[in-house]
Amino acid sequence: MELALFFIGQISLQQSPVIPNIPADARWKQNGATVAGGHGQGSATNQLNEPFGLFVDDDQTIVIADWGNERIIQWKMGDTNGQVVAGGNGRGKRLDQLNSPTDVLIDKETDSLIICDRDNRRVVRWSRRSGTTQGEILINDINCWGLAMDDQRYLYISDYGKHEVRRYQIGDKNGTIVVGGNGKGAGLNQLNFPTYIFVDQQQTVYVSDRDNHRVMKWNKGAKEGIVVAGGQGEGNALTQLSNPHGLFVDTLGTIYVADLGNHRVMRWPKGAKQGTVIVGGNGEGANQLHWPIGGFITTEKNGIRYILLLNKNLFISTYLFYTYQDQQFVIHVQVCINQ
Repeated sequence: MELALFFIGQISLQQSPVIPNIPADARWKQNGATVAGGHGQGSATNQLNEPFGLFVDDDQTIVIADWGNERIIQWKMGDTNGQVVAGGNGRGKRLDQLNSPTDVLIDKETDSLIICDRDNRRVVRWSRRSGTTQGEILINDINCWGLAMDDQRYLYISDYGKHEVRRYQIGDKNGTIVVGGNGKGAGLNQLNFPTYIFVDQQQTVYVSDRDNHRVMKWNKGAKEGIVVAGGQGEGNALTQLSNPHGLFVDTLGTIYVADLGNHRVMRWPKGAKQGTVIVGGNGEGANQLHWPIGGFITTEKNGIRYILLLNKNLFISTYLFYTYQDQQFVIHVQVCINQ
């Protein structure tokens, strides 16, 4: 069984995230409430089957890569059923089909979905307009896993086969290497199975370097990266990570990472040599995380923050945390199992 994890893009008025920083002294509530799925594993519209990546739109619509159902499903906050918006026609390589999608984002400029169609080794685009029945291929022959888009509409894709991240203009088939590209390895200019990625407003790329048990930061134009979380071997000490996946970075450079193998979500301030556990970390069981895959943070007009997580029972749950100043935030966390 292989387990994967991911933090998707963040919402702002543009493509890249602009959100207030989460206070360092925030206290996180450990119990969640279901906001999508929660009716067991299955293919009905009120069910999910090993969901991976997700994206949250400005109106808090959640778009989910429902990996095991070969589809992208959309959920509006408060609804008990989702709506299939891409795929859902069985596993296959036709333009109306998907094969194990791992990530999805919304391109607001064209009102379309961009999807990592992993096992078809392609990235596809589906219009969000009513009546759309198939997608179009943007990029072929790529071992894609994670996606991100910056506010200039450059598309970033992690390639776990070539151990690199490339940046593409929409319509470009080849792209430019911006992270890695020096083969599999543990050097500062290398990656070992990159999964989910985050891109900030300066086009700095953060990568979950899964099998090196670290998060890497590559400044724009850099020839090598900087270890910003983990990198001390696999383990459960506060200086270590175990197969990190989803990540989010705020405007101060604070990193939030789903530490999959340790069943926890960690916070690493910029320049810190060790992180702090904000959710989980006590093994499996009631009110604990089971293989946290990733999440998503966004902002509403009233200041509510969201992180999405999916647990082993295949539902997305919300997590509240409070600052000491009694400011209230909502967190959703996504955890999923990839067999």
